[in-house]
Amino acid sequence: MLVKICKFIRKLCNHHHQVASESVHSHNLAAKWVICDACVEENKACNCNQKIGDFKKTPDEANGSNADANSSFTHAVINMVGMLIGLGQLSTPYALENGGWASSFLLIGLGIICAYSSHLLGKCLDKNPKSRSYSDIGQEAFGSKGRVLASTFIYMEIFMALVSYTISLHDNLITVFSGTNLVFPWTSKFSTSQLLTTIAVLIALPSLWLRNLSSISFLSSGGILMSLVIFASVPFTAAFGSVKANHKIPILNVKKIPAISGLYIFSYAGHIVFPNLYKSMKDPSKFTKVSIVSFASVTTIYTALAFMGAKMFGPNVSSQITLSMPPHLLITKIALWATVLTPMTKYALEFAPFAIQLEESLPHSMSPKMKMVIRATVGSLALLLILALALSVPYFEHVLGLTGSLISVSICIVFPCAFYTKISWPQISKPLLILNLSLIAFGSVLGIVGTISTSRLLMDNLIRAHSK
Repeated sequence: MLVKICKFIRKLCNHHHQVASESVHSHNLAAKWVICDACVEENKACNCNQKIGDFKKTPDEANGSNADANSSFTHAVINMVGMLIGLGQLSTPYALENGGWASSFLLIGLGIICAYSSHLLGKCLDKNPKSRSYSDIGQEAFGSKGRVLASTFIYMEIFMALVSYTISLHDNLITVFSGTNLVFPWTSKFSTSQLLTTIAVLIALPSLWLRNLSSISFLSSGGILMSLVIFASVPFTAAFGSVKANHKIPILNVKKIPAISGLYIFSYAGHIVFPNLYKSMKDPSKFTKVSIVSFASVTTIYTALAFMGAKMFGPNVSSQITLSMPPHLLITKIALWATVLTPMTKYALEFAPFAIQLEESLPHSMSPKMKMVIRATVGSLALLLILALALSVPYFEHVLGLTGSLISVSICIVFPCAFYTKISWPQISKPLLILNLSLIAFGSVLGIVGTISTSRLLMDNLIRAHSK
């Protein structure tokens, strides 16, 4: 079974951009971390090491080549754009309205910086062709501590993104089932929306028990379709929904910039899968061009969506654009259902790297059935923990902003600049050194200020909710 899974993952990453294109953050980005290339040939025993992303290579891979790399320039651009467009698309109109139209320069600037940091990751892979993942680059730069740091932030981002998705599920279910009242004798302390969210998560729970990644990838493809529907719903509403885009956007609200900066940076979070995309390209020398085209496209889309949503709904724009759309419109109902179904398609593949790594850490003498039980139990408990956090902290914009400021800014800006500077220290030019150190300082300050601001807002909301 593991042989088939490894073969499928390799084929998936090289031929099916649908799976690679999940956002957040992704689910599939982690799937590549668990590839065991020593298992590719039939009837060969698995010789994976115990560390995430640290695997024995085939002879071709030991020399830095990838025989299966067949992704064209266009295919790579589609992959990268798909990776970047995700949960962040819901919040950019809210961020622009709160920060003012001048904050769009921050959105565009972060897009440029993240494109540059993506370029740096490609340069790091150029210098050591044996590196194949984000964690590998961290180890190349700072040894085992760099790998642990990178892996920790990767898993934190995935976990927090899933909490945000579950909050989104909860918020949109309230609108979808508006007027519905569920009451059970043993659940009197829970609201209808909480019960609906719990039921939805329990429906998705069995998907975590799947071990065949081909089944999981089917769910992933559904998630991409849902994201496209959500994105298309806003211009459709403007064109056919009789919603006039005549609200005035404020120029600049400096006090809210730290909080919305996390929302902006989260929208560009996709760097942990970029090394895998680089390795899948037939001509990796074009990776920088792929980054430029992809980030330019995504930045244009986000900026247009942000202005469109802010102009359409003004101060009443929700932190999730779907909640601002007129509820009586058919396109709104479709968008709401798409937003509800999206998290349910993401849980399984997000947990795939955890599940496979957990199996590798279990004794080889343990039966496959017992391993499956342990994997399913741990995954179920983790998902229930995410559900509990989402219901306890139902503040989408603050959780998403905290994720961006606390985690994504490090993964997208600070770490790539630090990794490249350390790896290239003997050859790096002074202007490039100054640029990278400046970006490290900028990212660190932005992350610290954003984390403090978002944490305060989150705590204020929790205190107010508790006092009621």
